Amino acid sequence: MKRLFWVVVLLSLTACASPEFPQTIKIIDGENIILQSSDSRVPVEILHESGISLNPADRVLLNGQFTDPNTPLDCESCILQVRRAVKITLITEDREEEIVTAAFTVGDVLSELGIQLYAADSLDPPVGRAVTDQLTIFYHPARELAIRVDGQILHIRSSAETVGEALLEGGIPLVGLDASQPSTREPLPADGQIRIIRIVEKIEMTQKSIPFEVEYLASNDVEIDQEEIITPGVLGLIVSRTRVRYEDGIEVSREVEGEKTLRQPSTQVVAYGTKYVIHTVTVDGKTIQYWRAIPVYATSYSPCAAGEPCYPNTSSGKRVQRGVIAVIRSWYYEMKGQAVYIPGYGYATIEDVGGGIPGKDWIDLGYSDADYQPWHQWVTMYFLP
Repeated sequence: MKRLFWVVVLLSLTACASPEFPQTIKIIDGENIILQSSDSRVPVEILHESGISLNPADRVLLNGQFTDPNTPLDCESCILQVRRAVKITLITEDREEEIVTAAFTVGDVLSELGIQLYAADSLDPPVGRAVTDQLTIFYHPARELAIRVDGQILHIRSSAETVGEALLEGGIPLVGLDASQPSTREPLPADGQIRIIRIVEKIEMTQKSIPFEVEYLASNDVEIDQEEIITPGVLGLIVSRTRVRYEDGIEVSREVEGEKTLRQPSTQVVAYGTKYVIHTVTVDGKTIQYWRAIPVYATSYSPCAAGEPCYPNTSSGKRVQRGVIAVIRSWYYEMKGQAVYIPGYGYATIEDVGGGIPGKDWIDLGYSDADYQPWHQWVTMYFLP
């Protein structure tokens, strides 16, 4: 039993042991393939035995993976590959530099430099392009942009040269009259802030009336103080065109682009009455006849009621007393001596000129100082035949 135990242990140790050396290593150096038998386990020594020297930037791969050339091998079937460094030029928006690298692809070069790539970055050649000697790489990193549009802020990255190109890349089109701040032709702003202004213009058509003139003609077929329209007036019509501009839903300007007269006004002809018609009415218990009745504002006066000096006579020469009244100057000259009846006052004639109150048909009722009565009210004055 003991002999069997030691046999099993010996077989186990043999199975776990590292491969014996010398070992044949496959070496790939560019287009050269070398099978090198070596007692060394250190890649740099094995390469040296094969007559291969490494430059400072060259790198070594073990079975397809980069490895430290000074780290001993730990494999049964080992393939060493020498990746020779080459000179390339990296051009960015703010610098140009020469780089010695053993990276396989353009993407590997940028990764070695600690540059994180984004989908919106501009890179020529693309990331998968194999690195060759004297290769020039153009790299323009995308910038973060905050675009204020339609009441929200969209964040995108873009490596575009202009605002317009960045908006197209971000799928944020300008429609119709829309504008941007900065404008689409300007370079991307330093602060990354872009505003989209939604612009809408509407045309408003408005109508405006043109007043017509009124022509008055005297007519003996129409009763005095009455009017009759002979020919109705017609309002003219103007249509104006106004362009209204809205920015983000807010009106910012309004410009009248033109007016057009669609219809000229037509004069209205009105007949005013000159025909005297006698009417009968009962006032204060008296039946009177009159040819005109108008509302007036009546006050009263007497020779000395307003204080010194006293004025005993009217403009017509008659004394100021009950039965004479004063009217505004234009009435006095047209109707001097006209007989009238004032409810609550009685019969009278127009004999004097009163001061008048603006905006009122105003009369003064005459009294002597002995029978003076104060008046200040609206009454109807009847003109007697």
